[in-house]
Amino acid sequence: LLENTCNNKRLDLVFIIDSSRSVRHYDFEKVKEFILTILQFLDISPDATRVGLIQYGSTVKQEFSLKTFRRKQDVERAVKRMMHLATGTMTGLALQYAVNIAFSETEGARPLRQNVPRIIMIVTDGRPQDPVAEIAAKARNSGILIFAIGVGRVDMNTLKSIGSEPHEEHVFLVANFSQIETLTSAFQTKLCVPHMCSIVEHHCDHFCINTPGSYLCRCKQGYILNADQKTCSTQDLCAVEKHACEQICVNTPGSYVCQCYEGYELDANGKNCVVVDYCALDNQGCQHECVNTEDSYYCKCHPGFILNPDKRTCRKPDYCSLQDHGCEQECVNTDDSYFCRCQEGFRLNPDKKTCKIFLFTEVNFCAVVRNDCDHECVNMEELFVCKCHPRYTQQHHGDTCSNELDHCVESNHGCEQLCLNTGDSYVCQCSEGFVINEDLKTCTRVDHCALGDHGCEHLCVNGDRSYTCQCFEGYRLRNDGKTCKRKNVCKSVNHGCEHVCVNADNSYICKCREGFILREDGKTCRRQDICKSVSHGCEHVCVNEDDSYVCKCHEGFLLREDGKTCRNKDICKSVSHGCEHLCVNNDDSYTCQCHDGFVLRQDGKTCR
Repeated sequence: LLENTCNNKRLDLVFIIDSSRSVRHYDFEKVKEFILTILQFLDISPDATRVGLIQYGSTVKQEFSLKTFRRKQDVERAVKRMMHLATGTMTGLALQYAVNIAFSETEGARPLRQNVPRIIMIVTDGRPQDPVAEIAAKARNSGILIFAIGVGRVDMNTLKSIGSEPHEEHVFLVANFSQIETLTSAFQTKLCVPHMCSIVEHHCDHFCINTPGSYLCRCKQGYILNADQKTCSTQDLCAVEKHACEQICVNTPGSYVCQCYEGYELDANGKNCVVVDYCALDNQGCQHECVNTEDSYYCKCHPGFILNPDKRTCRKPDYCSLQDHGCEQECVNTDDSYFCRCQEGFRLNPDKKTCKIFLFTEVNFCAVVRNDCDHECVNMEELFVCKCHPRYTQQHHGDTCSNELDHCVESNHGCEQLCLNTGDSYVCQCSEGFVINEDLKTCTRVDHCALGDHGCEHLCVNGDRSYTCQCFEGYRLRNDGKTCKRKNVCKSVNHGCEHVCVNADNSYICKCREGFILREDGKTCRRQDICKSVSHGCEHVCVNEDDSYVCKCHEGFLLREDGKTCRNKDICKSVSHGCEHLCVNNDDSYTCQCHDGFVLRQDGKTCR
């Protein structure tokens, strides 16, 4: 067995073992022996290396988690007891389980900020029956280092889609399970190297992830790694993905949401926008018509009516009182205007305003025109009218008379709104939306808001038949007809957004114009990629730095003083120089030199 000589004392290591039916029983035992051998050079304890194990077939079975065992002998005992599942090959499902559960802090994984390497060692002998590339990439991007070990006829491309890069250090293929033991010493070297995050100035903006002999920088969710491989920028998913938002796309940590312009609301599919129908909710209490506007609504009356001060109910206009009609004697309202009328004994002049005395003696219409008056016929200026004897009432068609007494006319009934004859008396009634008071004469509006639990967030307003909810100034009613949201938060607060303010429910978010991304203060903007938007002149690599950029060179090159072009760090090592003795770098070239006691020949390379 290998000695416990691991210099690297802290690891979170999870084995993922293929337990499908294609793995024979004695091969499964070989895998268990391989795991037991790896355990020998690990220092297993809660403060050093923690070990978990998952085996999978058609389903995933966690044999033990990173927090289950505190001692090596307990881990070894659990590995020896492990039973073969002998079902399908759901490799992607096993990787998904490792990312979501096995490496969660609740299952014993240490927080990323502690820089403890997270490692998966997966052993498989067949083609997976489910997708693996996407979930494996998610695992690697979350800071997990994956060693992929294939046995037998495993597809090498599948192994490479699982394992970390460089593949020559993290992907292994052996002919059979008996050869898997040959990998033990290689893994001792890879697992026991020092934690680079702890011993170097890594300058990672968010997280430093240890890898064997090196490290990687990773970013928090919702951020992406910049070209310098160290700093992080807010991930603009709205710019890089086909979000399909019809109007506005708003980034959220690790995702995005669609929003709509003022006067629109999001459809049920979460992508498209529809015009807000403010009038859809019980006509908003408008007596006649409700008319939608861009961000609200208003009530409108039918022709011949005008809006009351409550802005909801309508009434016939009193044109005679609304304007200077100029009628000398009487003004009479019509549906859409008025006309002037003269009193008895007067006739209207051609100006249709003033009156002149008229002595009616010319024609006895009651005599010359057939009339059907029940009681009396009375001549008028141009025709006649029927009148009834005292204590009789004229019927609606005007000719006949009834001896039924109109108590509502004859008596001082005192009804506030409506008086209704009842044969030998009368009763008072109220208009719709009102109830009669205890005095049986006066009326009070029905208080629908007080009768039940209206649920209005701001204001409850009584209508004739029911109630409607309304919002305070600066707010508008949501589709539920109860709750309120700000009409335009961006206009009502000092948002401080450098470019664009976008309303977001009861708050707002700042957005940047195209080509810019939001800084971490959530208000100011910087160019998304200066290197792409300017002629930078960098010979090798252009790296964005806030509102500017810097030029950098590829490995093995140095930046010249002009800050743009690069020169080879060591020409002598990068070319076949042919110098017999010494090669001396000289900026972008080199010269050959000889040891003491020798001189350079004319060929500039050999010495004598």
